[in-house]
Amino acid sequence: MAARHLFQTGSIALTLVCALGIGAPAFAQAPKDPAADLKRARDALDKYKDPVAAIHDGYFSTLGCVTYPKPGAAGQVPYPAGGMGVHFFNGALMGAPLDPTKPQVLVYEPGAGGKLQLVAAEWFVPLTPELKGKPELFGRPFDGPMEGHHPLMPHGLHHYDLHVWLWKDNPAGMFSPTNPKIKCPKGPYTFEETAPKIVPHK
Repeated sequence: MAARHLFQTGSIALTLVCALGIGAPAFAQAPKDPAADLKRARDALDKYKDPVAAIHDGYFSTLGCVTYPKPGAAGQVPYPAGGMGVHFFNGALMGAPLDPTKPQVLVYEPGAGGKLQLVAAEWFVPLTPELKGKPELFGRPFDGPMEGHHPLMPHGLHHYDLHVWLWKDNPAGMFSPTNPKIKCPKGPYTFEETAPKIVPHK
């Protein structure tokens, strides 16, 4: 029961921080030099290889390690089968203008002994009436719009997102939402999810 309460509390907190941050629209960013921006992002975020540093700067864990054993089907975002990992959200950055050095989400992979390894960053843009068109960053359009990633998000949290695998090689591509090399441990906080449904941009 305590574990269930902790999970529910984390989900509610995530919903609240996302809702509080959606007032300001994010802006698509025309890349001057995607390679330079990627290096700048990696250099700025290297400090978060220590997840405690991430917590100090406002990134908080959503608890679960997420994996997608099956690829996205018709009507879903076309995720390749693979893992994502453990997401740390920063509610203060939700809805802020897109910045290569300030992702809304950091992604970790549980390693030996439970140690978290920083593997990716994710830029997350809630779908709001103020948002005009699909966001872009690093010369790449975001995935979406899509439903929230249930069960760690409510279905109604419609959004765009862009994963960038800055610290772990990804055979599916640096900007793929999933990575076949990511492995989640067996246990109560590993979630085998299905790809989220695509929603219209309204």
